[in-house]
Amino acid sequence: MASVSTRTVSTEVTTRGLAREALQEASRTAGAVPGAGTRLLRGTARAAVAVGRRTAAIAVLAVIWEVLPRLDVVDPTFLPPLSQVLTAWWDLLVSGELLDHTQASLVRSLAGCVLAIVVAIPLGLLIGWYRPAAEFLNPLLELFRNTAALAVLPVFVLILGLGETSKISIILYACAWPILLNTIAAVRGVDPLLVKSARSMGLGPFRLFQKVILPAAVPTIFTGIRLAGAYSILVLIAAEMVGAKAGLGYLINYAQFNFRVPEMYAGILTISVLGLLINQLLVRLERRFSTWRTS
Repeated sequence: MASVSTRTVSTEVTTRGLAREALQEASRTAGAVPGAGTRLLRGTARAAVAVGRRTAAIAVLAVIWEVLPRLDVVDPTFLPPLSQVLTAWWDLLVSGELLDHTQASLVRSLAGCVLAIVVAIPLGLLIGWYRPAAEFLNPLLELFRNTAALAVLPVFVLILGLGETSKISIILYACAWPILLNTIAAVRGVDPLLVKSARSMGLGPFRLFQKVILPAAVPTIFTGIRLAGAYSILVLIAAEMVGAKAGLGYLINYAQFNFRVPEMYAGILTISVLGLLINQLLVRLERRFSTWRTS
C-alpha cells in the first residue's frame, strides 16, 4: 500500500510539473506574438514619421503653390496652381512628348558626365600623387577653373556648331572641374600616418596607391561626382536653349515663348525630379564603393 501511495504521489507531482511547464510555455508563446506585432507597428510608425519629416517641407510647398494662385495672391497666369501643372505634365507624358525630351536630355547629360569621369579622375589622381605633374599643370588649372561653363558656351557653339557635339562638350567641361578638384584634394588629403604605416610594411608605390590612397580617396571623389551630376543638368538646360530641337531645356524654352506656362513648369519639375534621382543613384554607388567604411 505504501509503495502504491508513493507512486500515486509522484505521479501527481509529475503531472502538476508538466502542467505548470505547459502553462508557462503557453504564456510565453501568447506574449511573444503581441510583442512581435508591437515591434512591427513601432518600426512602421517610426518609418512613417521619418518619411513625414523628410517630405513635410515639400508638402507645405505643394499646398502653398496650389492655394496662392487660386486665392489670387499671385497671378495664376504666370504661376498656375500645382494641379494644372501636374495635369499638363500628365498630358505631356501620355502624348510621349515628355519621354522624348527626357531621353534626349539624359543621353546628353550622361554622355558628358561619363566622359568627365573618364578624363578627370585619372588626371586628378596623377596631379594629386605626382608632384612634377602638379607643378606643370597647376597654372593652367587655375586659369580655367575660374572660367564659368556658361561663359564659354558661345565658344563651344562657334567651334563645334549647334549639334550634339557642342552640348556634350560643354557638359564635359562643366562636370570635369568638380571631379578633378575633388580628386586632387582627396589624394592630397590622405592621412600621412596611413601612408607611413603602409610604407613601413613594405608596400611599393603601386600597391600603396592601390591599397591605401584609392580607398581613402573614394568618398571625396564621389562628392565631386555628385556635384558634377548636378552641374550636368544645370548646364544642359542652358545648352539646350541654344539651337536644340529636343530636350527638357528646349521644352521649357519653347513653352515660354508660346506662353504655355503649365508645360513650362512641368518641364522644370521634371528636371528637379531627374536631379534628385541622379543624386540618389550616386549616393548608392558611393555606399557600394565605400563598404570598407564603418560609418
